[in-house]
Amino acid sequence: MIYFISDTEPHQTTGASIGGKAENLFRLKALGMPVPHFVVIPWEALRAGVPESELIPRLLATFEGTRHFAVRSSAIGEDGAAFSFAGQFESYLSVGPNELAVKIAAVRESAFSERVTAYRKHHRLSDVGGVAVIVQEMVDADAAGVAFGANPLTGNRQEKVINAVFGLGDGLVSGVVNADQFVLNGTEIQSVLAHKTNAAPALTHPQIHRLGEILDTLENALGQPQDIEFAVRNDQIFLLQTRPITTLKSTPTGNYILWDNSNIIESYPGVTTPLTFSFISKSYETAYKLFSAYLGVSESVIKKNERVFANTLGFLNGRVYYNLKTWYHMLAMLPGYSINARFMEKMMGVKEQFDIPESYRLSKSKAWWSIAKMAVQMLSRFRALPGKRREFMELVDNTIGAYKAIPFAEKSADELMHLYLDFERKLLLEWKAPLLNDFFAMIWFGMLQKQCEQMTGGQNPNLHNDLLCGSNDIISVQPVHRSIALAARIAAVPALKDLFLTQNEHQIHDTLNAGNDLEFRAVKAEIDRYIADFGERCVGELKLETISYGQEPARFIKVLKSYVETGITGAQFSGDREEVIRTNAEREIANRLKGKWIARWKLNLTLRYTRELVSARENLRYERTRAFGIVREIFTFMGKRFYADGLLDQARDIFYLTKEEIFACIEGTAVTQDIRALVALRQKEFQHYRQLGPLSERFATYGVPYHGNDFFSIERIVQHEGGLKGIGCSPGRVTGRVRVVTDPAEVPSLNGDILVTTSTDPGWVTLFPGALGIIVERGSLLSHSAIVSREMGKPCIVGVTGLLKTLKTGDEIEMDGSTGIIRTISQ
Repeated sequence: MIYFISDTEPHQTTGASIGGKAENLFRLKALGMPVPHFVVIPWEALRAGVPESELIPRLLATFEGTRHFAVRSSAIGEDGAAFSFAGQFESYLSVGPNELAVKIAAVRESAFSERVTAYRKHHRLSDVGGVAVIVQEMVDADAAGVAFGANPLTGNRQEKVINAVFGLGDGLVSGVVNADQFVLNGTEIQSVLAHKTNAAPALTHPQIHRLGEILDTLENALGQPQDIEFAVRNDQIFLLQTRPITTLKSTPTGNYILWDNSNIIESYPGVTTPLTFSFISKSYETAYKLFSAYLGVSESVIKKNERVFANTLGFLNGRVYYNLKTWYHMLAMLPGYSINARFMEKMMGVKEQFDIPESYRLSKSKAWWSIAKMAVQMLSRFRALPGKRREFMELVDNTIGAYKAIPFAEKSADELMHLYLDFERKLLLEWKAPLLNDFFAMIWFGMLQKQCEQMTGGQNPNLHNDLLCGSNDIISVQPVHRSIALAARIAAVPALKDLFLTQNEHQIHDTLNAGNDLEFRAVKAEIDRYIADFGERCVGELKLETISYGQEPARFIKVLKSYVETGITGAQFSGDREEVIRTNAEREIANRLKGKWIARWKLNLTLRYTRELVSARENLRYERTRAFGIVREIFTFMGKRFYADGLLDQARDIFYLTKEEIFACIEGTAVTQDIRALVALRQKEFQHYRQLGPLSERFATYGVPYHGNDFFSIERIVQHEGGLKGIGCSPGRVTGRVRVVTDPAEVPSLNGDILVTTSTDPGWVTLFPGALGIIVERGSLLSHSAIVSREMGKPCIVGVTGLLKTLKTGDEIEMDGSTGIIRTISQ
């Protein structure tokens, strides 16, 4: 049993939990700083309940001749780089030998106090369970204080701020005693003396300069400015503790980047694994190089700006963000930017200004010539787009069909790697049709919105959305139609209905597999057909780490079970409502444009192309899902191969490595051979990211993004006449109860509640039939939730800033899917 660790011992070898403050004291000792003699009682010893009769005599023997002690806490995370826990735990000064046992117990118990619990909750920190205790020789100080290696109020790193009082420093820390303040800038000292009985300053100039030298030494050794407590006795300075300045804000200098995930969170919600990010990052780079070339950007400009295309995405706390700076730079490469930058920024929705390299800017004459060429090319490509979409779909079908026939389980890691590279070359690099379709969908949708607004004078702001309802060719709703029909078939057979009502999804799956009954076999065959067609359409379907229905059919059976339990039927999902909305919108157009045949022809043409492109956009997204499903299979089997070969502890550990790290391991170019240790490090780090929770939708960073920047900046909650407001994208006004959902897999059905969530992806569609309405914090008029809601005829609002900070499950609200206004009735 380790009773305590002395400052003269190599504490790193003990494996004991001694906390942040004690670790910092050992660092000070290692740097040769003047630290009063101390020992640390580890958390393990305190938890084990070391008898007082054994502990106290040993302590006193270590401090022979000491009359008074300081007894302080040292929790894990205390005095760390992010959170100091300043003043949260108990500390005691001038403790006599006969009081040691009581004060040690009191410090230990303070780890479980209400204020510590509240502090952890406020900062979203996990509970570490307890604290170690520091017992230190008490310095009978002439003066004491705190000193900062940078100005904590202004962020000025050229200034050191020192506060000091006569005697012990406890009055200073508690705020009871006013302190002298000294600001040291180079050799210059600015003094502000407190009103006190002794008019002399608490510190001399030589002492102030020595403190400045100590702060410089600590910053150089520990990597950042420190906040120290000190005491002075007989002109000698003693350091009592050190910690980073947690309140020090970075001065906005260095590389400025604006990050935003309002749209991409729909594809990559929550924390995403390194393998997925490494895969999609390269995919985005390749796709947008190709797309820029299509829009007239020269090969030389693309080559010169490789880093711009390589950094379209960012990875912050394990979450995927758009780097708006690089997107703005890509926009600026287009020929039209030189002619009318402001118009292009408005058209593309860019709100931030960035410095644009001169190499991007063409002369106006060259820009006009490039635009003319691009216009001719784009007209030709637009006319050819339907054929290109058909060719792309055929390519996808043929490639995926060929890969589904490959027995991945029989392949080596090297063979799987080459299968991936071949798949990437055949399909992932041939993404022209979806990119062009997205581009034209954005343009035609914007034109439809503008024409409707001009026609109505802004009186019906949702008319363009109403016109898009009832597009029955959208593939995203087919899984719902199929699964509801299947659930109805199950409910019509008493034995099947009883099975789905009384057993869990795994038991149901096993029973269907083993069943000989004709109806059981027929339902099993129908489930198999569904999974063959839509097995990749699930929550988080674009994340490689997601387990799809194809990989685990019981997950789809769970969806069917919820439909059977809640009695959802096809009648609740009929197309009548959206057909009515669409017909009324078309009637309004006919009335407003009566006799204006040119305007009506123009609007109908715009409407036809918009409907076609928006439907195709959603359908092509599913082709991407299918392609990602093949990539998921390849890397899943690669993980199984690594596990079988003893390289990983679990097959799914593969997702904590990047694509490049996996291939380097196979090809013998890895810079880290111990991939087990690398995976363990990543898993710990990413678990911490999950505990920290979501970042802000949009925030800026300066310099190195991961150093000194705030990812959790407070979002402004936009109120409108007593309620929230977003983008109305599917009409209908309803009143109902809020159901906040963060994971659709945990909610069997909404039972007529209003779905409120941060973001959705196509896998959420199984919850939509039971929802009265849908409100999503992130998204746009062309996001998946908007398109599918219009198809289903469900009221929908997206892009509601501060939604989950305002509404909670059980709130009664009224939502208007036309205006985007949300009114709270009761909370």
